[in-house]
Amino acid sequence: MMQRHLDKTDLSILAALYKDARMNNKDIAKLAGLAPSSCLERIKKLQSDQVIKGAQLNVDFQALGGNIQVMISIRLSDHSQPTIDTFQTQLTLLPEVISLYHMGGENDFLLHASLSDTEHLRNFVFNAITARKEVNHVETALIYDHVKGTELPKV
Repeated sequence: MMQRHLDKTDLSILAALYKDARMNNKDIAKLAGLAPSSCLERIKKLQSDQVIKGAQLNVDFQALGGNIQVMISIRLSDHSQPTIDTFQTQLTLLPEVISLYHMGGENDFLLHASLSDTEHLRNFVFNAITARKEVNHVETALIYDHVKGTELPKV
């Protein structure tokens, strides 16, 4: 996919939505210096070009009973594309999984999960991860706090 050039106005729109994805079009238009109709067209174009890939709901997992959040580092013994694809697909279907990162380096995956308690964590690690034949190393780290940045990264 060819990358689209983003101008200053596009970046203003993206920065506003990154800070608050629920911001209404009128307020975004004002920040970007556009008429609301022009702003809406820009947003639709950013969506159709897959620059904006969606919006997410930020949930308090404790309210759902997720008293523990963890990052689990996982190494696989088989790095074939079918194994990687199957592993990703099957793990992201599990209700405990918040996100899964396929990475380079020492570990192949970093999994962010929310669980009710230590027994749930132990069972999840044993049954969903270490029981898989392609997994050869697992390391779990508790998350004390998670804070997401509100400023659009400048790259």
